[in-house]
Amino acid sequence: MKIQLPFGQAYLLAEVPEDRITQLVEPQLSHVEAKELDLVKRALSLPFGGQKLSDMAQGKKTACVITSDHTRPVPSKLTLPLILEELRKGNPEIDITILVATGCHRASTESELIEKFGEKIVEQERVVIHNCDAVEEMKFLGLLPSGGKLLLNQRVLQTELLLAEGFIEPHFFAGFSGGRKSILPGVAARETVMYNHNAEFINNEKARAGILFGNPIHIDMEAAAEMANLRFILNVVLDRNKSIVAAFAGAPQETYGSGCEYLAKQAGVQLKPTPIVITTNGGYPLDQNLYQCVKGITTAESACLPGGVIILAAACNDGHGGKDFYQVLKSANSPQELLQQISGRVAADTLPDQWQYQILARILSKQHVIIVTKPQWQTMIEEMHLHYAQTVEMALKIAEQWVSRDSDITVIPDGVSVYLKEG
Repeated sequence: MKIQLPFGQAYLLAEVPEDRITQLVEPQLSHVEAKELDLVKRALSLPFGGQKLSDMAQGKKTACVITSDHTRPVPSKLTLPLILEELRKGNPEIDITILVATGCHRASTESELIEKFGEKIVEQERVVIHNCDAVEEMKFLGLLPSGGKLLLNQRVLQTELLLAEGFIEPHFFAGFSGGRKSILPGVAARETVMYNHNAEFINNEKARAGILFGNPIHIDMEAAAEMANLRFILNVVLDRNKSIVAAFAGAPQETYGSGCEYLAKQAGVQLKPTPIVITTNGGYPLDQNLYQCVKGITTAESACLPGGVIILAAACNDGHGGKDFYQVLKSANSPQELLQQISGRVAADTLPDQWQYQILARILSKQHVIIVTKPQWQTMIEEMHLHYAQTVEMALKIAEQWVSRDSDITVIPDGVSVYLKEG
């Protein structure tokens, strides 16, 4: 069987023995006749909570719109102009700042901003990139439920109307992306992000894809959004082609809850674990680096038997994507030893990228992971206790070192679009 796998901005065609594929897992997104633009316009015209963005803008001098950076496929070229139009419909003179939520990522380049927002917005609007290490730009709001300090970019506190746009997909430790994540980690100080992503929380059985209730990471994120006075959100759901299939707008908690409920019905799947799982990180922009690819690997973790093999195909144009992520894994004698080191680390001592290498080490302590990517990354991949293959077919041959030649295979073409439900 020929399997089409998202790979960078194109696709990778892999031949997999059809008689061994026992499960082909994809989200069952409802077919939508409406155009993307109409879906977003409808959501903005009928917001949860009843108050339109144009009405909220009346009488306000300033507004701050938080949006995602270059690592997220939020279709801002389409959504952001509609948000700006709504704000100015209610108040033509309102002073708007677009704040790019980088979390702890590197700053977006000018070309990345243009690609994401379009030249008109970049040239004509005030676009500011969040820097989690700019201590002088942060302001303390109080303590989160966990006891961690909430330090946010002061621009979100100085505005009279705070809103955010984003997209909802399963998230490997926050339950789902979108909503409150625009605030934490989106525009938070590094200290706040480190505390929220601590070893104890990451290890919590509720800190998994598709779980919000009882998830300690989500609880702090939700509290951060409330403390920041986030008033309005626009979140969309995307299909495998990164096209909008649903849009939700309005009061943050109600809007986000409805969006997550919608997606859970279509992205949550049940299956029987197999010895081999083939997956991806959904192509561009989420497969730009190995750091982000831990998300797709985590989805496969639940679908793969202990001692089994996870094969992930990703372009990784930016290499590892995290200096500390790479160096810590490279210097570790084994994934098991690394997990032991992390387990005793208190929240206040959380290190950069710790959560990412903690999750990857957890997986590597149980399963083998083969990365299918460009030859230039082979050394880097092998230094990080992973295995390299140039093609999926070669990866399957390597997998035979650990499992039988006739082992069942699960294929998850887009590993960040689904999550495995219990039961």
